[in-house]
Amino acid sequence: MSTTKGLEGVIAAESSISSIIDDQLTYVGYTIDDLAENASFEEVVFLLWNKRLPNKEELSALEKDLFDNMVLPDAVIDHFKAYDIHKVHPMAALRTAISMLSLYDDEADDMSKEANKRKAIKLQAKVSSVVTAFSRIRDGLDPVQPKEGLSYAANFLYMLKGEEPGDLEAEAINKALVLHADHELNASTFTSRVCVATLSDIYSGITAAISALKGPLHGGANEQVMNMLLEIEEVDNAIPFVKEKMANKEKIMGMGHRVYKNGDPRAKHLKKMSKELTKKNNMEKWYQMSEKIEDYIKKEKGLPANVDFYSASVYHSLGIKHDLYTPIFAMSRFSGWIAHILEQYDNNRLIRPRAEYVGPQKQYYTDINER
Repeated sequence: MSTTKGLEGVIAAESSISSIIDDQLTYVGYTIDDLAENASFEEVVFLLWNKRLPNKEELSALEKDLFDNMVLPDAVIDHFKAYDIHKVHPMAALRTAISMLSLYDDEADDMSKEANKRKAIKLQAKVSSVVTAFSRIRDGLDPVQPKEGLSYAANFLYMLKGEEPGDLEAEAINKALVLHADHELNASTFTSRVCVATLSDIYSGITAAISALKGPLHGGANEQVMNMLLEIEEVDNAIPFVKEKMANKEKIMGMGHRVYKNGDPRAKHLKKMSKELTKKNNMEKWYQMSEKIEDYIKKEKGLPANVDFYSASVYHSLGIKHDLYTPIFAMSRFSGWIAHILEQYDNNRLIRPRAEYVGPQKQYYTDINER
């Protein structure tokens, strides 16, 4: 038996949801470039769950279902108010709130396809409300109810800030949601599939996935990118800062990728949004700083920026608190996690790999008085 550390290169499942082939990401055969430029997040949700794009009636029905299920139970709001919310990371709050939602769903343990589809809608709808309600309650504000007629992306910004976003702002969030929706068998997606392969319920699978995403080696890179930019502070400081980091063998967050060898195909879309948004909001230095760092690292190390690198300045220019970056990632990735969970249920086998034992052998018990 041979082992592969981190399961790198190991094929652990068959899937028809997304693929990464020759550095090209596709969702059900559609390139990420095509979808990022043309699709709404709601269309992508439908695509991932149904393996095809919706027609007008199907899209309208999904948009209505998502809107109708966005309101949170009062118990979740009360729960946020019950603990010292300023000491809690939003990912911990999200993990607990999603698990808590199962207690208020009569179908939580119903494993039928119909019930799972209804739960999928509820989860995708409510995750945006959880993230925004937590943020507002933490700031001493009341949660804002969703507004009919707004897209999923626009409603997120509306519930977060209490005012309708402009077209560019809504487009930026929509693009970010589309770009982060799925990414083959990443750590959190694999975690969700392992969990539900035991025939645990969809809430458990999503809670497990959130727990995996909470780790800094998976989620959180864009938050660390923004912290780095704030530390650099000015454009002229960017290259000296990076040189010092490299001299100390420190990692520059947001550069390179475990899977992509020639560059993350998602990065250019958020780079463009970062340029436009920072210019509109008189925050151009964050984009200029990022571009300088990307060019230098690419030249010195051959590492291009990944999707996290420019999403940092996009979210910052939208006035979004930095510790909400990973919950926004989760909000998008719910669509992919749910798609994989449903796919796992459809062709399930318990996921139970083996481990290569490397410990001591031929040991014998001795009486405690002789040890």
